[in-house]
Amino acid sequence: MNNLEDVRKPRMRERGLVVQEAADEMLVYDLDTNKAHCLNNSAAAVWRLCDGTRNVEDISRLFNSLGNDKITEDFVWLAIDQLADSNLFEDAMPQRRFEGLSRRKAIKSLGLATAIALPVVASLVAPQNVLATGSCACVVPADCAVQNNCASQVNCNGAGVCAP
Repeated sequence: MNNLEDVRKPRMRERGLVVQEAADEMLVYDLDTNKAHCLNNSAAAVWRLCDGTRNVEDISRLFNSLGNDKITEDFVWLAIDQLADSNLFEDAMPQRRFEGLSRRKAIKSLGLATAIALPVVASLVAPQNVLATGSCACVVPADCAVQNNCASQVNCNGAGVCAP
């Protein structure tokens, strides 16, 4: 490993994220981009170890010492590349181990021994938070007065909507 890689200490992003852990995966919702990222156990474990104090070699060694499957530094780099693509680090990663390689070629370079625990980050775009806001539903006109951004603050039409 060269000196640049030795000193690079990735730090997971904590601001603007909502994290929900489950038994087999971690869901990370990015409030800034409205994207949800699903990390499998391997990717989540690597991400948790990226605290800004450890380089890739340290992360690999600690991952192995925690009783997880035995992994290599290339395995950690594959996870870091995927996490960086999902913007889950505080700082941009200036160097990528597998940049320019297809995922298939990167996985092939890791070898079949690690195929079971390969880190996976699956992402999807969620609806804009504006679409998830409360509705302008009402039962009586007073309900409209407490609603924000409704067409009327005083009129509850017959359909139960604050409308002009």
